[in-house]
Amino acid sequence: MSYTIELAKQLISRKSLTPADDGCLDIINLHLASLAFNLEKFHCNDVDNLWARRGDKSPVICFAGHTDVVPTGPVDKWISEPFTPTIRDGMLYGRGAADMKGSIAAFVSAVEKFVAEYPQHQGSIALLLTSDEEGVAVDGTVRVVEALQARGEIIDYCIVGEPTSVNTTGDTIKNGRRGSLSGTLTVKGVQGHIAYPHLVKNPIHLAAPAIAELAATTWDNGNEYFPPTSWQISNIYGGTGATNVVPGTVEILFNFRFSTASTVVELKSKVHAILNKHKLEYELVWELSGKPYLTPRGNLVDAVSASIKQVQGIEAELSTSGGTSDGRFIADICPQVLEVGPINATIHKLNECIAVADLDALSEIYRLTLINLLVINK
Repeated sequence: MSYTIELAKQLISRKSLTPADDGCLDIINLHLASLAFNLEKFHCNDVDNLWARRGDKSPVICFAGHTDVVPTGPVDKWISEPFTPTIRDGMLYGRGAADMKGSIAAFVSAVEKFVAEYPQHQGSIALLLTSDEEGVAVDGTVRVVEALQARGEIIDYCIVGEPTSVNTTGDTIKNGRRGSLSGTLTVKGVQGHIAYPHLVKNPIHLAAPAIAELAATTWDNGNEYFPPTSWQISNIYGGTGATNVVPGTVEILFNFRFSTASTVVELKSKVHAILNKHKLEYELVWELSGKPYLTPRGNLVDAVSASIKQVQGIEAELSTSGGTSDGRFIADICPQVLEVGPINATIHKLNECIAVADLDALSEIYRLTLINLLVINK
């Protein structure tokens, strides 16, 4: 059994339910310390973070990921205990196997092999790990990025080990993500008896034309890498529960998943213009949980794509689909950020698993990427 798989099993055995790390970083630190990494721990509230760096020159290549996992769901529905890593029919089962303890194990084994082969390598290798990605993500990667930013430390290339692949490990590279902008809109009316419509102002009726216009608006046309920006309502709350009372307010929760073709300022401005056009009395509270980022074709895309081609014999597809990731924070100090990881079919599900062969392939992809960036293209 390979070193990568043994390390993955050690990590999976830790019950690191977000935001707990449960000793995962201690396991990783032991390996990195032996490779002359400088280790910095950032403990923020209940969250454990690690910034580990080997070397003090550029370019800086960073592997980023998270040790925390989502809850298991009903344990009795698992074929084997979710925190007892088990190999059956060539698959490694356990919570976090694919998302993303397997990737972290592949990071470490790839770095260890690379350093053994190139002990005096150019540039620097870093790992940025957190136990706060699956949860609220306010004390994790973002805090490490803030600390690095404060001291002027940058990252040239970053690979996030999120499970990006669809059918074959390496078939999909995420080279960007859409931003997420949410709004809580409260439209005001006048509450009263439903039988006396002349004495009330129904906020649901007042809001309906504006909702229709917002839903029909073309916010942008996207671009080469992103689909058009999407506006969607997630929840509507209105009414007292009685069938004969017109509510005084209606609360509408909505979200933009937006591309680099639009800015936050532009989206907010257009929404307010539509609401004002319909002469609504309203309050609107905004929350930006992630800005969009994009890594076009260049050094990092080329290096990773070549590695995947060499190991898997396939051409990787670039994609910006899906939700948010910690790449949105890292992009503030790193111009080229990619997500490259295993197949995502079982993540967050019962009986989460990863093919044993895919773990070794992933480690080799990461190792060859280091060679491509620090040896061949130094």
